[in-house]
Amino acid sequence: MAQHPRKKSESRSRSNTNTRTATTTTTKKSSRSQPKKLWGGRFKKHTHHLVERFTSSLPFDQRLYHYDIQGSIAHCKTLHHAKVIKRHECQTIIRGLEKVLVEIQRGRFEFRNEDEDIHMSIERRLTQLIGPLGGKLHTGRSRNDQVALDLRLYVRDSIKALIAGLIQLQKAMTVQARRYQQVIMPGYTHLQRAQPVLFAHHFLAYVDMFERDKGRLTDALNRLNVLPLGAGALAGTNYPIDRSYTAKLLDFPSVTTNSLDTVSDRDFVVEVLNACSLLMMHLSRMSEEFILWSSQEFQFIEMSDSFCTGSSMMPQKKNPDVAELVRGKTGRVYGHLMSVLTTLKGLPLSYNRDLQEDKEPLFDALDTVTDSVSIYAELIKRLKVRQDVMAEAVQSGLLFATELADYLVRKGIPFREAHAIIGSLVGQCAEQKKDLAHITLPELRSHSSHFAKDALNLLTPEGAIQRKDQIGGTARRQVQSRLRILEKRLL
Repeated sequence: MAQHPRKKSESRSRSNTNTRTATTTTTKKSSRSQPKKLWGGRFKKHTHHLVERFTSSLPFDQRLYHYDIQGSIAHCKTLHHAKVIKRHECQTIIRGLEKVLVEIQRGRFEFRNEDEDIHMSIERRLTQLIGPLGGKLHTGRSRNDQVALDLRLYVRDSIKALIAGLIQLQKAMTVQARRYQQVIMPGYTHLQRAQPVLFAHHFLAYVDMFERDKGRLTDALNRLNVLPLGAGALAGTNYPIDRSYTAKLLDFPSVTTNSLDTVSDRDFVVEVLNACSLLMMHLSRMSEEFILWSSQEFQFIEMSDSFCTGSSMMPQKKNPDVAELVRGKTGRVYGHLMSVLTTLKGLPLSYNRDLQEDKEPLFDALDTVTDSVSIYAELIKRLKVRQDVMAEAVQSGLLFATELADYLVRKGIPFREAHAIIGSLVGQCAEQKKDLAHITLPELRSHSSHFAKDALNLLTPEGAIQRKDQIGGTARRQVQSRLRILEKRLL
């Protein structure tokens, strides 16, 4: 029954505004004949319509409908397994839940604010369809462990989808690294040209970052993949349910071990938001480089017109809006992480209504990150590298200074002394507005007699990168080896 979470969330997010308006209207019209709450036995007055609006989570937790029904079917089977309900009752309830699912998927389901949340909304409709028997479904569970289950099921699928998206992004970057494997570019520190590197080496740095992101998401997935259903409201349940049986039905490898912790635990939400924040940080760093590289000052790359926009006033503009928006949305995801951490920090055990505030930041963060990863995979497939501009950039400047210092070290000069010698040479070149690539042997020897003719062979981009022939270095042999490993794994 599993579905891709993005398909549901997109349809739900588009209808959120309309849903809030519609459900509010329904509440006002029915205020004089408000239906009794499923929990309303001890209450003598109806809930105020402002409280209905303020406390309802339906505008955002509608996207959990599939997981709520999936969990309810498993719970129903567990109740029958424990002989709490009869076989025909179980079958009738499941058929009713399947009808509710079809109604929601086809847009025929009426969401009402007075239902408060997706759980009660589905139970209300189930009871309308099959009668009082629908009231037996909630035996042995609480909305506290029910929502904990729904959220874990949702996040579990969302993480799998996000990891799949990251793999596509890594594939796109690996293909481009192979395509431009011959290109040499300046490497930077402090945004100053430092040493030549292969463009492929630079691109594969992000592939490694995304690999760590996949690892963090996988770790979070392993920790959240524990069944919470059966914890009840906070103390467990009075019925002889077999939680291991439920876990097998829902593909959970284990069950939680403390009911109090189970209903109040949102560590997995924080972990996922933390992983999303780090992932967005990596995307934002890449965005910053793409924005710089596509500028007229750099002109290292050209993004496809289909991923850029123009100016409403200046006809010549081609703006890197996708990269800028990803960079901007990073702060939004950071904010969601801090929001949930702040919500959790003062909560006593066990469940508190504050925990309702975990969903909107979690949903929006997952939507934002998943969209950002997907759009970058497509953008990178169409990215063009200006090889001529990069080639010119590595021919100029003082990129070979370290090569000369290391040459002197190999001649027996201590590195600090060699550093000072080349520093003096660089200072002279700067005064004379002369590149190291155009230095002569006499000029080198005027700074150190250890220089011989072979030192001039160091002053080329190719020579500079080829000497970095260690694991993780930018030498062609090392980069080719890394590409082969990634292509075998990803392509």
